[in-house]
Amino acid sequence: MQRQRKQEGQIIMIGPRWYCRYYERQNIGGEIQRRRVTHLLGPVTTRGKTPPAQIVTECERHMATVNLSSVPVEQCVTLVDFVEKEFLPRAAQRLKPTTYRNYLGDWERRLKPLVRRDTTLLKDYKTVHVQRWLDEIGKDELSRNSLKGIKSMISGLFKEARRLGFYDNSNPAQDTKVNPHAAPPAPTHAYTLEEIWSMLARFPEPAATAFAVAAYAGLRRGEIEGLEWTDYHDGELHVSRSIVNGQASTPKTAMSSAAVPVIQPLAERLEMHRLRSGNPTVGPIFRTSATKEHPNGTPYSMHNLQSRFMEPALNRCLHCGLSEGLPHLKAQDCPGYERDERIPQWKGFHAARRGLGSNLYRLGVHDKVIQKILRHSNVATTTTYYIKSTALDVTEAMKQFEQNIAEKSEAQNLQGSDGTVKTGSGASGQLVN
Repeated sequence: MQRQRKQEGQIIMIGPRWYCRYYERQNIGGEIQRRRVTHLLGPVTTRGKTPPAQIVTECERHMATVNLSSVPVEQCVTLVDFVEKEFLPRAAQRLKPTTYRNYLGDWERRLKPLVRRDTTLLKDYKTVHVQRWLDEIGKDELSRNSLKGIKSMISGLFKEARRLGFYDNSNPAQDTKVNPHAAPPAPTHAYTLEEIWSMLARFPEPAATAFAVAAYAGLRRGEIEGLEWTDYHDGELHVSRSIVNGQASTPKTAMSSAAVPVIQPLAERLEMHRLRSGNPTVGPIFRTSATKEHPNGTPYSMHNLQSRFMEPALNRCLHCGLSEGLPHLKAQDCPGYERDERIPQWKGFHAARRGLGSNLYRLGVHDKVIQKILRHSNVATTTTYYIKSTALDVTEAMKQFEQNIAEKSEAQNLQGSDGTVKTGSGASGQLVN
């Protein structure tokens, strides 16, 4: 492990700015090279070529960080090299496929264009650099949640750099902020029971049964795709895997690997689906046709099920009743496509999961029980994101509140100043109390 010798640095003036120039050994493509580095100290604010005291102090401070750095020369790399050679490969091995895909997309589309020509070494980045990145990225029309996700990825890469010895300071993303004026998250939807029944009546099989698993058991899309017949026994669906983009992995969290009770309407649909599938006992519950290589079929993509069957079943023309797209284009004597708004709109599989939480809560089920059914690690997640109140719920609650006030007021009017029932009121003590 090679250490760099102590240097004082040379203060120079280039145009209207002061710089500190020194030499640094860096790992360039796996080869240790000695490079001359020029670091910005500040603007020129005085006349003459003698640097003022504050510039000298800043140079000494910066050179102290260079001389005292505990990062070995072999690990003095640029941010681009670290992310593409260390961080992303490790993330691909250890993170969920969806998380890795989000990290990769945020890096390629958002962060890499800002730093690919930056020669600053990873070990030298500070909070101000990360804040500049977030400010620049925040100029795009991204939601607040998207910006927080990018900040989380940046924080994660510096945490990994610290663990691996490429960075030895506090996490520079810690005190940064995303654009406070960014758009808030788009409102999410929870299917009502009426919407669920209407959709189940319109979906063909096996789309209807797959949607019933989402609406009546609350499974995520990847968990539905990963279900096998061996997971269904003793009146429960035992969630043990998730398939995302064709890649199988464990469910989202440790709490997600659990059994979910199957209610009678769903049990009946699953048994009918089993009979239509040839009464299998093994293999995917929702599967493609059997082949020589895959005699039990392969898991049916829920994305394909959605695009081929679910959305066309809901996006129907008000005038001719045909689905949007090619079927409607072939229609005759139709004035033009106009969606039938009496049919529920497709809001995604997750709206069925939110619908289960909301429908259970509306029936009086305690939020801790709903948490167990949805297999959340924290009840706050359940109450914040999976229990949705409708306008009808609010109206009904206010009516109950109004009735309660009226009953209390009536009881108060029947009492005397001493708390006893007024004479001649016709009320009994039991009524007042």
